[in-house]
Amino acid sequence: MVWLGQRRGQLVDWITQRWVQLTGRRVVLAELPWLDGPCGSVHGIGADFFEQWGQDRGLTLVAAQPDDGLVPGLSALAGPSFDAGAVHPSIDQFYAHTAAFDLQIESRWSGPFRVVGWLIAKLFARRLAQLNMPLSDRELEGGVSSRIVRLANAEGDVEHTAWVRTSVQTGLPVFVGQYGTTTIPGHDGPCIKVVFPLPNGNAIIVLRPRADPDGGFSLLSDGRRFGDPGFYFTVQAEAGQVWARYVRTMKERLELQADDSGTVVTARHRFGVFGLPFLELRYRITPKPEMQARDRAAARA
Repeated sequence: MVWLGQRRGQLVDWITQRWVQLTGRRVVLAELPWLDGPCGSVHGIGADFFEQWGQDRGLTLVAAQPDDGLVPGLSALAGPSFDAGAVHPSIDQFYAHTAAFDLQIESRWSGPFRVVGWLIAKLFARRLAQLNMPLSDRELEGGVSSRIVRLANAEGDVEHTAWVRTSVQTGLPVFVGQYGTTTIPGHDGPCIKVVFPLPNGNAIIVLRPRADPDGGFSLLSDGRRFGDPGFYFTVQAEAGQVWARYVRTMKERLELQADDSGTVVTARHRFGVFGLPFLELRYRITPKPEMQARDRAAARA
Protein backbone atom coordinates (compact mmCIF):
# COMPACT_ATOMS: atom_id res chain seq x y z
CA MET A 1 0.00 0.00 0.00
CA VAL A 2 1.17 3.54 -0.81
CA TRP A 3 0.75 6.08 2.00
CA LEU A 4 0.09 9.70 0.93
CA GLY A 5 0.12 11.35 4.35
CA GLN A 6 -2.23 12.15 7.22
CA ARG A 7 -4.71 14.10 5.12
CA ARG A 8 -5.03 11.85 2.07
CA GLY A 9 -4.22 8.45 3.58
CA GLN A 10 -3.70 5.38 1.40
CA LEU A 11 -3.44 5.84 -2.37
CA VAL A 12 -6.27 3.40 -3.11
CA ASP A 13 -8.61 5.33 -0.78
CA TRP A 14 -7.57 8.67 -2.27
CA ILE A 15 -8.30 7.43 -5.80
CA THR A 16 -11.79 6.29 -4.75
CA GLN A 17 -12.45 9.67 -3.17
CA ARG A 18 -11.35 11.50 -6.30
CA TRP A 19 -13.76 9.35 -8.34
CA VAL A 20 -16.60 10.54 -6.06
CA GLN A 21 -15.44 14.14 -6.44
CA LEU A 22 -15.12 14.01 -10.23
CA THR A 23 -18.32 12.08 -11.00
CA GLY A 24 -20.57 13.33 -8.18
CA ARG A 25 -21.92 16.68 -7.16
CA ARG A 26 -21.02 19.17 -4.45
CA VAL A 27 -23.85 19.65 -1.98
CA VAL A 28 -24.54 21.82 1.07
CA LEU A 29 -25.57 19.56 3.93
CA ALA A 30 -27.92 22.14 5.41
CA GLU A 31 -29.92 21.87 2.17
CA LEU A 32 -29.70 18.06 1.87
CA PRO A 33 -29.44 16.85 5.50
CA TRP A 34 -30.11 13.23 4.53
CA LEU A 35 -26.55 13.17 3.12
CA ASP A 36 -25.03 14.14 6.47
CA GLY A 37 -23.34 11.45 8.52
CA PRO A 38 -20.20 10.43 10.42
CA CYS A 39 -16.99 10.39 8.41
CA GLY A 40 -14.00 8.22 9.21
CA SER A 41 -10.26 8.63 9.66
CA VAL A 42 -7.68 7.77 7.00
CA HIS A 43 -6.34 5.21 9.51
CA GLY A 44 -9.49 3.07 9.37
CA ILE A 45 -12.75 2.57 11.23
CA GLY A 46 -12.93 -0.35 13.69
CA ALA A 47 -15.42 -1.61 16.25
CA ASP A 48 -14.86 1.31 18.67
CA PHE A 49 -15.32 4.02 16.03
CA PHE A 50 -18.54 5.51 17.40
CA GLU A 51 -17.33 5.69 21.00
CA GLN A 52 -14.29 7.72 19.88
CA TRP A 53 -16.28 9.76 17.36
CA GLY A 54 -18.81 10.71 20.02
CA GLN A 55 -16.13 11.60 22.56
CA ASP A 56 -14.43 13.91 20.06
CA ARG A 57 -17.75 15.77 19.64
CA GLY A 58 -18.60 16.10 23.31
CA LEU A 59 -21.36 13.50 23.18
CA THR A 60 -22.09 11.11 26.03
CA LEU A 61 -22.09 7.34 25.64
CA VAL A 62 -25.44 6.09 26.94
CA ALA A 63 -25.25 2.97 29.11
CA ALA A 64 -26.23 -0.04 27.02
CA GLN A 65 -29.55 -1.67 27.80
CA PRO A 66 -30.42 -5.31 27.01
CA ASP A 67 -33.29 -4.24 24.74
CA ASP A 68 -31.81 -1.27 22.87
CA GLY A 69 -33.15 -0.89 19.32
CA LEU A 70 -32.16 0.65 16.02
CA VAL A 71 -35.38 2.67 15.75
CA PRO A 72 -38.30 3.16 18.17
CA GLY A 73 -40.32 0.73 16.02
CA LEU A 74 -41.57 0.40 12.48
CA SER A 75 -44.22 3.02 13.19
CA ALA A 76 -41.34 5.50 12.74
CA LEU A 77 -41.50 4.60 9.03
CA ALA A 78 -45.26 4.99 8.63
CA GLY A 79 -46.25 6.95 5.55
CA PRO A 80 -48.57 7.07 2.55
CA SER A 81 -47.01 3.94 1.04
CA PHE A 82 -46.20 1.97 4.19
CA ASP A 83 -48.56 0.58 6.86
CA ALA A 84 -46.47 -0.50 9.85
CA GLY A 85 -49.49 -2.30 11.32
CA ALA A 86 -49.39 -4.81 8.46
CA VAL A 87 -45.98 -6.14 9.56
CA HIS A 88 -45.69 -9.09 11.96
CA PRO A 89 -45.08 -7.90 15.56
CA SER A 90 -41.94 -10.06 15.88
CA ILE A 91 -40.26 -8.09 13.07
CA ASP A 92 -41.28 -4.82 14.69
CA GLN A 93 -39.83 -6.07 17.99
CA PHE A 94 -36.51 -6.83 16.31
CA TYR A 95 -36.11 -3.26 15.10
CA ALA A 96 -37.35 -1.75 18.37
CA HIS A 97 -35.26 -4.07 20.63
CA THR A 98 -32.39 -5.24 18.42
CA ALA A 99 -29.98 -5.93 21.27
CA ALA A 100 -32.38 -8.53 22.69
CA PHE A 101 -31.96 -10.79 19.65
CA ASP A 102 -29.28 -13.23 18.49
CA LEU A 103 -28.18 -13.17 14.86
CA GLN A 104 -26.84 -16.02 12.73
CA ILE A 105 -25.62 -15.26 9.19
CA GLU A 106 -24.85 -17.39 6.13
CA SER A 107 -23.18 -15.91 3.06
CA ARG A 108 -23.65 -16.97 -0.57
CA TRP A 109 -21.55 -15.33 -3.26
CA SER A 110 -22.56 -15.58 -6.91
CA GLY A 111 -19.91 -17.34 -9.01
CA PRO A 112 -17.10 -15.03 -10.17
CA PHE A 113 -18.16 -12.25 -7.80
CA ARG A 114 -16.40 -14.16 -5.02
CA VAL A 115 -13.14 -12.98 -6.61
CA VAL A 116 -14.43 -9.39 -6.52
CA GLY A 117 -15.34 -9.86 -2.85
CA TRP A 118 -11.84 -11.15 -2.13
CA LEU A 119 -10.32 -8.14 -3.91
CA ILE A 120 -12.47 -5.67 -1.95
CA ALA A 121 -11.53 -7.43 1.28
CA LYS A 122 -7.84 -7.32 0.37
CA LEU A 123 -7.78 -3.66 -0.71
CA PHE A 124 -10.30 -2.11 1.67
CA ALA A 125 -12.42 -4.06 4.16
CA ARG A 126 -9.82 -5.94 6.19
CA ARG A 127 -7.53 -2.92 6.39
CA LEU A 128 -10.29 -0.46 7.29
CA ALA A 129 -12.09 -2.87 9.67
CA GLN A 130 -15.34 -1.93 7.97
CA LEU A 131 -17.84 -3.53 5.54
CA ASN A 132 -16.24 -6.96 5.92
CA MET A 133 -18.61 -8.93 3.73
CA PRO A 134 -18.00 -12.56 4.78
CA LEU A 135 -16.22 -14.52 2.05
CA SER A 136 -17.24 -17.88 3.50
CA ASP A 137 -19.43 -19.30 6.24
CA ARG A 138 -16.28 -20.30 8.14
CA GLU A 139 -15.83 -16.65 9.06
CA LEU A 140 -19.25 -16.73 10.74
CA GLU A 141 -19.17 -20.18 12.37
CA GLY A 142 -19.17 -18.72 15.87
CA GLY A 143 -21.99 -16.33 15.06
CA VAL A 144 -22.05 -12.55 15.09
CA SER A 145 -21.64 -10.44 18.18
CA SER A 146 -23.78 -7.32 17.93
CA ARG A 147 -24.16 -4.30 20.14
CA ILE A 148 -26.02 -1.02 19.99
CA VAL A 149 -24.10 2.22 20.66
CA ARG A 150 -26.12 5.30 21.58
CA LEU A 151 -24.71 8.83 21.90
CA ALA A 152 -26.54 11.63 23.68
CA ASN A 153 -26.15 15.42 23.74
CA ALA A 154 -25.70 17.58 26.83
CA GLU A 155 -29.48 17.55 27.46
CA GLY A 156 -29.49 13.76 27.51
CA ASP A 157 -31.28 13.33 24.19
CA VAL A 158 -29.99 10.47 22.04
CA GLU A 159 -28.71 11.95 18.77
CA HIS A 160 -26.98 8.94 17.22
CA THR A 161 -27.61 5.21 17.25
CA ALA A 162 -25.07 2.77 15.81
CA TRP A 163 -25.06 -0.98 15.31
CA VAL A 164 -21.68 -2.72 15.51
CA ARG A 165 -21.54 -6.33 14.32
CA THR A 166 -18.38 -8.39 14.79
CA SER A 167 -17.53 -11.93 13.66
CA VAL A 168 -16.94 -14.08 16.75
CA GLN A 169 -14.74 -16.38 14.67
CA THR A 170 -12.34 -13.77 13.26
CA GLY A 171 -12.80 -10.89 15.70
CA LEU A 172 -13.18 -8.54 12.71
CA PRO A 173 -15.97 -5.97 12.52
CA VAL A 174 -18.46 -6.99 9.83
CA PHE A 175 -20.53 -3.81 9.73
CA VAL A 176 -20.00 -0.59 11.73
CA GLY A 177 -22.89 1.72 10.89
CA GLN A 178 -25.17 4.46 12.13
CA TYR A 179 -28.90 3.74 11.86
CA GLY A 180 -31.90 6.02 11.85
CA THR A 181 -34.70 7.40 9.73
CA THR A 182 -34.74 10.18 7.15
CA THR A 183 -36.91 11.71 4.46
CA ILE A 184 -35.69 12.19 0.90
CA PRO A 185 -37.08 13.92 -2.20
CA GLY A 186 -37.66 10.65 -4.08
CA HIS A 187 -39.95 8.86 -1.62
CA ASP A 188 -43.25 9.88 -0.02
CA GLY A 189 -42.50 8.81 3.54
CA PRO A 190 -39.70 8.08 6.03
CA CYS A 191 -36.90 5.72 5.01
CA ILE A 192 -34.21 3.83 6.89
CA LYS A 193 -30.83 5.52 6.61
CA VAL A 194 -27.61 3.62 7.27
CA VAL A 195 -24.24 5.40 7.33
CA PHE A 196 -20.99 3.44 7.14
CA PRO A 197 -18.02 5.73 7.95
CA LEU A 198 -15.10 5.52 5.51
CA PRO A 199 -11.82 7.48 5.26
CA ASN A 200 -12.66 11.18 4.70
CA GLY A 201 -16.29 10.32 3.96
CA ASN A 202 -18.89 7.59 4.16
CA ALA A 203 -21.23 5.27 2.34
CA ILE A 204 -24.93 6.03 2.88
CA ILE A 205 -27.69 3.57 2.04
CA VAL A 206 -31.27 4.88 2.03
CA LEU A 207 -33.90 2.12 2.02
CA ARG A 208 -37.62 2.52 1.58
CA PRO A 209 -39.94 0.29 3.65
CA ARG A 210 -42.52 -2.09 2.21
CA ALA A 211 -45.11 -4.27 3.92
CA ASP A 212 -45.22 -7.73 2.33
CA PRO A 213 -47.84 -10.53 2.38
CA ASP A 214 -48.23 -12.63 5.56
CA GLY A 215 -46.75 -9.93 7.79
CA GLY A 216 -43.46 -9.71 5.95
CA PHE A 217 -41.30 -6.61 5.71
CA SER A 218 -38.78 -5.39 3.14
CA LEU A 219 -36.27 -2.57 2.85
CA LEU A 220 -35.40 -1.59 -0.72
CA SER A 221 -32.76 0.62 -2.33
CA ASP A 222 -34.43 0.54 -5.73
CA GLY A 223 -34.24 4.16 -6.82
CA ARG A 224 -33.16 5.42 -10.23
CA ARG A 225 -31.77 8.91 -9.70
CA PHE A 226 -30.16 11.27 -7.18
CA GLY A 227 -32.63 11.87 -4.35
CA ASP A 228 -34.18 8.38 -4.58
CA PRO A 229 -33.62 5.44 -2.23
CA GLY A 230 -30.26 3.92 -2.99
CA PHE A 231 -26.55 3.92 -2.42
CA TYR A 232 -24.51 7.12 -2.01
CA PHE A 233 -20.81 7.76 -1.52
CA THR A 234 -19.81 11.06 0.07
CA VAL A 235 -16.42 12.71 0.53
CA GLN A 236 -15.77 15.69 2.75
CA ALA A 237 -15.33 19.07 1.06
CA GLU A 238 -15.41 22.44 2.85
CA ALA A 239 -17.08 22.68 6.26
CA GLY A 240 -20.78 21.85 5.86
CA GLN A 241 -20.30 20.50 2.32
CA VAL A 242 -19.59 17.13 0.72
CA TRP A 243 -19.15 15.68 -2.73
CA ALA A 244 -21.88 13.09 -3.21
CA ARG A 245 -22.14 10.32 -5.80
CA TYR A 246 -25.34 8.35 -6.33
CA VAL A 247 -24.44 4.82 -7.47
CA ARG A 248 -27.50 3.84 -9.49
CA THR A 249 -26.06 0.47 -10.51
CA MET A 250 -25.88 -0.84 -6.93
CA LYS A 251 -29.05 -2.29 -5.40
CA GLU A 252 -29.90 -3.80 -2.05
CA ARG A 253 -32.96 -5.70 -0.87
CA LEU A 254 -33.62 -6.97 2.66
CA GLU A 255 -36.69 -9.19 3.11
CA LEU A 256 -37.82 -10.41 6.55
CA GLN A 257 -40.45 -12.99 7.43
CA ALA A 258 -41.60 -14.39 10.78
CA ASP A 259 -42.31 -18.11 11.16
CA ASP A 260 -45.71 -19.48 12.18
CA SER A 261 -44.82 -19.38 15.87
CA GLY A 262 -43.57 -15.80 15.64
CA THR A 263 -40.40 -16.85 17.48
CA VAL A 264 -37.96 -17.00 14.57
CA VAL A 265 -37.47 -14.27 11.99
CA THR A 266 -35.59 -15.17 8.83
CA ALA A 267 -34.22 -12.70 6.31
CA ARG A 268 -32.63 -12.65 2.88
CA HIS A 269 -30.30 -9.72 2.25
CA ARG A 270 -29.47 -9.50 -1.44
CA PHE A 271 -26.94 -7.23 -3.15
CA GLY A 272 -26.70 -6.57 -6.89
CA VAL A 273 -24.70 -4.52 -9.34
CA PHE A 274 -25.54 -3.75 -12.99
CA GLY A 275 -28.64 -5.89 -12.57
CA LEU A 276 -26.62 -8.97 -11.51
CA PRO A 277 -26.84 -10.53 -8.04
CA PHE A 278 -23.41 -10.81 -6.41
CA LEU A 279 -24.06 -11.65 -2.74
CA GLU A 280 -26.86 -12.95 -0.57
CA LEU A 281 -26.74 -12.97 3.22
CA ARG A 282 -29.26 -15.14 5.05
CA TYR A 283 -30.15 -14.31 8.63
CA ARG A 284 -31.78 -16.29 11.42
CA ILE A 285 -32.96 -13.91 14.12
CA THR A 286 -34.12 -15.28 17.48
CA PRO A 287 -34.83 -13.72 20.89
CA LYS A 288 -32.03 -14.15 23.40
CA PRO A 289 -32.83 -16.66 26.18
CA GLU A 290 -33.32 -13.92 28.76
CA MET A 291 -35.87 -12.22 26.52
CA GLN A 292 -37.75 -15.49 26.02
CA ALA A 293 -37.79 -16.05 29.79
CA ARG A 294 -39.11 -12.52 30.35
CA ASP A 295 -41.85 -13.03 27.79
CA ARG A 296 -42.88 -16.35 29.39
CA ALA A 297 -43.01 -14.70 32.81
CA ALA A 298 -45.13 -11.87 31.40
CA ALA A 299 -47.52 -14.37 29.81
CA ARG A 300 -47.98 -16.18 33.13
CA ALA A 301 -48.63 -12.96 35.06
